[in-house]
Amino acid sequence: MNYFHIFLITLLPIWGLNSCNARIFTLEMHHRFSEPVKKWSETAGNFFPVGNWPEKGSIEYYAQLADHDRLRRGRRLSESDSSLTFSDGNSTFRISSLGFLHYTTVSLGTPGMKFLVALDTGSDLFWVPCDCNKCAPNEDTPYSSDFELSIYNPQGSSTSKKVTCNNSLCAHRNRCLGTFSHCPYAVSYISSETSTSGILVEDILHLKTEDSDQELVEAHIVFGCGQVQTGSFLDVAAPNGLFGLGMEKISVPSILSSEGYIADSFSMCFGHDGTGRINFGDKGSLDQGETPFNLNQLHPTYNITVTQTRVGTTLIDLELTALFDSGTSFTYLLDPTYTRFSESFHSQVQDRRRPPDPRIPFEYCYDMSPDANTSLVPTVGLTMNGGGQLAVYDPIIVISTQHDLVYCLAIVKSAELNIIGQNFMTGYRVVFDREKLILGWKKSSCYDIEDSNAVPAKSHNSTTAPPALAAGLANLESSFQHTGCSYI
Repeated sequence: MNYFHIFLITLLPIWGLNSCNARIFTLEMHHRFSEPVKKWSETAGNFFPVGNWPEKGSIEYYAQLADHDRLRRGRRLSESDSSLTFSDGNSTFRISSLGFLHYTTVSLGTPGMKFLVALDTGSDLFWVPCDCNKCAPNEDTPYSSDFELSIYNPQGSSTSKKVTCNNSLCAHRNRCLGTFSHCPYAVSYISSETSTSGILVEDILHLKTEDSDQELVEAHIVFGCGQVQTGSFLDVAAPNGLFGLGMEKISVPSILSSEGYIADSFSMCFGHDGTGRINFGDKGSLDQGETPFNLNQLHPTYNITVTQTRVGTTLIDLELTALFDSGTSFTYLLDPTYTRFSESFHSQVQDRRRPPDPRIPFEYCYDMSPDANTSLVPTVGLTMNGGGQLAVYDPIIVISTQHDLVYCLAIVKSAELNIIGQNFMTGYRVVFDREKLILGWKKSSCYDIEDSNAVPAKSHNSTTAPPALAAGLANLESSFQHTGCSYI
């Protein structure tokens, strides 16, 4: 695929008391697998079919009790409106040396092992390097001194087990050697020759509640033991794993909601300074902007419709469907929208346009004036299906060359599909509500997730260049990666 690389989840006893005549109401309590409950269950056809009652003291007996407790606890969490996030915290960080995407630390297995993973709403599978035949090096790399990169070992976790081919989440049964053999997976991404493959495993993902009690939660999830990586995964794109946040059943948000841990929604916040937040179960707020997802039943994604764009003083009517993808650093548009958008932007810029530079993947770049405040950079906004307005705070990227500063319209001409990338999400808490099938957004600083006034609205006639990503030229060249949009 011809893409520039851009990489820039009880029965309670009741007592009734009368102040004059104390009366005690008593309820009999029975163990879930007691003989009275067994007899009632065999008569009523509840709990287990006759003949499948677990033997006391057996592995199945204790496993069923643990499963029951986990599901009950999950339902309690889901019903409490408490959101979940990773045990190391909900902070995410934009890392320029690793492709400009937002990363966070997750803890897997027993004992917990930490992984620095990229957060990607454009794909579904969560995978980490594991039992490697071909993985990104974790030593002697430009980033190895800054980040300690781990390799997952199923044998090193006491709670790890390999997923068999009869599991409902096994998508490649046709490649299985038998019903109980290990389930293989293979995912290819839009980036040229970028893929991951291996087997599926199940283990514990360490989470915690976002309330004042900070309760720890151990959620059993299925993820990819990534034995072979290709393409940009061997360079700077997700060297320690990719956290797919898509809508398919295999994604962590899908597993957490199906198990009752959270409401079927999550949010990501993208701060101007490169910090952010992720919260599972967050359904947003009543005053957020919203637009419906265009749902493809065969392969559901976070696809939305844009009905109008505003570039400076120009309004462009259109009907543009696009993937809302945190796994793409910048925004991709197909022609003719790309040309109309870019030429409208160019016609309103007063700075000198630079000649093409093979090191810079953007077509419309300009010399930044000595006093940046005098650079009249056109503002950009989107009108969504339903009328919601999304002002784009980071439509440009500032690039430092050897001699001067350059700014570029951070949009790439697409050959495949329209993608609203991470740069168009800056300054917003974005809610992916999979229950109501809507995308929500609200201005936020990301430091206080409820602070709706932290990001000042930009004046339509502002003469100040809007906030933008800043990159050194060498850094941009090595980090211009794109993932998202996986094909299984």
